[in-house]
Amino acid sequence: MKDYLVRAMTQNGAVRGLACITTRLVADACTRQSAYPTAAVALGRALTGGALMGALLKGEQRVALKFEGNGPLKKILVEADGAGHVRGYVAAPQVELEPENGKFDVAGALGRAGFLTVTKDLLLKEPYRGIVQFHTSEIAEDLAFYLTESEQTPSAVGLGVFADPRGVTAAGGFLIQSLPPAKGEVETEVIDQLVDRIRHLPPVTEFVRSGKTPEDLLNLIFTDIPYRILEKRDLIFRCSCDRERVERALISLGSEEIGLLIDQEKNTELTCEFCQKRYRFLPEDLKRIQTEIANSSPS
Repeated sequence: MKDYLVRAMTQNGAVRGLACITTRLVADACTRQSAYPTAAVALGRALTGGALMGALLKGEQRVALKFEGNGPLKKILVEADGAGHVRGYVAAPQVELEPENGKFDVAGALGRAGFLTVTKDLLLKEPYRGIVQFHTSEIAEDLAFYLTESEQTPSAVGLGVFADPRGVTAAGGFLIQSLPPAKGEVETEVIDQLVDRIRHLPPVTEFVRSGKTPEDLLNLIFTDIPYRILEKRDLIFRCSCDRERVERALISLGSEEIGLLIDQEKNTELTCEFCQKRYRFLPEDLKRIQTEIANSSPS
């Protein structure tokens, strides 16, 4: 099954729902990172959450999720846009912890203390940035907490990833949001129904591993609640790195630091943290960049 996302709305406009399958893009990202199962599950949940958050945006608008805790994973960074492109990495991908109550110990790997930072580039003058402390250190619950507390949109998030030493074989998730304003008893009753139904859902991982689709998941969540499908979109892992961007990163080091690299008389290799693509710069490349810095500096 290819990766894709479905966006829906209840007929009364009170609730929107998104569901997705992300198995391929998560597997791609985790393979690039050589991530161990616990790290892969954590990164996969964050990537799936990013895909869901990105689907709330338009076109080239982007969202970045940064989970930074005191656990061995250190940091997870995910970026997604409104066109279904997702990328991400985990700072310490070779982390593996013993299961906690038979489940992957993502909270322990991420750390019990830390912050979730959400940055949205809506193509305005300045990006929007919101920060919350970890609520439970479970990625789905922390995303729901952020959306409810910081964006004032009551939300429920479910994320599931299955990984073993062979890699990731299932990943997906859902996002359900109550939209203001609530107009009366009908909307309140619908929301109460959904809260109870989500509380009793089987784990998302089991749902995806059984071959169910995003449509199946939304049908289960919205049972007996009229809704309509608004959109389906493909999801893929795509990195936006290129040589020009890497050169700009080198330029930001400054002439003196580049001079030190030149003095080593060796090739300089930089690796993209997201896709692991390597960019090699010869000494003559560095000299050219250093000259450009000198020429662009005010006299």
